[in-house]
Order: sequence, then structure tokens, then C-alpha cells
Amino acid sequence: MTTATDRPGAARFALAGTFLEALADQDFDRIATTLRPDAVLQALVPRGTREAEGAAEVCAQLGRWFGDTQEFQLVEAVLGEVGPCLHLHWRVRLRAARLGAGWFVVDQQVYAETDADGRISRLRLLCSGYCPEAGTS
Repeated sequence: MTTATDRPGAARFALAGTFLEALADQDFDRIATTLRPDAVLQALVPRGTREAEGAAEVCAQLGRWFGDTQEFQLVEAVLGEVGPCLHLHWRVRLRAARLGAGWFVVDQQVYAETDADGRISRLRLLCSGYCPEAGTS
């Protein structure tokens, strides 16, 4: 009998699932456990590009985007594959004093490379930016 952990690629899907669960909990230290220590983030955001090198810096960048909120909801999360890369997609709904009054929605697409153990080594991210949610305040 083949179990989920016996199948090729199962470890990387499990760690990517942990990444999304930790994001939902705003647990950036737990996100770090899914990354290689030398992980790289390359992000295209509305204000330009952002890069971070090393798991600590990648998590710090995620914390700047998604930490320090009054309310935070992961409203959608998808995990799949595109060729050799993992595809992660998430949409969050949040309120944060730094953004102003009301709710904001952020949508991000990530293509991630992983090592043989399934840990994420590179994230290529595209971000919608903070979009004010229509009809809320």
C-alpha cells in the first residue's frame, strides 16, 4: 500500500500546506520551518520589486505585509503544481491601522522551488496590493 508520505513530492506538498496554515495563523516563525535557511523571495508588488534573502528575511517581509493587524482572515488558499514548481495562491482580508479605516483584500500568487526534502528554496511572488474592500469600513 502506498501512503501519502511514500509518493514523490508528498513532502513538499505537506510543507507547502504547513506554510499556508502558518500564514493563516500569522505564525511567521512556523513559516520559517518550511523554508531553507538560504531561501530567496523575489516579489513584484504595486510599488515595485522586493527581494529578501534567507529564511529570517523572507519571514520578516511577510510579517511586514501581514503582521500587526487588527483582524486577519485567510479567505482562500490553493496549492498545486506548475511543472517543477509549487503554485501557492492565497487571498487575505485584513484590517490594520497602518492601512486606514476599513477592510482590505490582498491576493498573492507564488511559484516556489523546493529542495529534495520539500523545503522551499525560492519564492517568486506577484501581489495585488492592499485593495479596499467595497462597501466596508
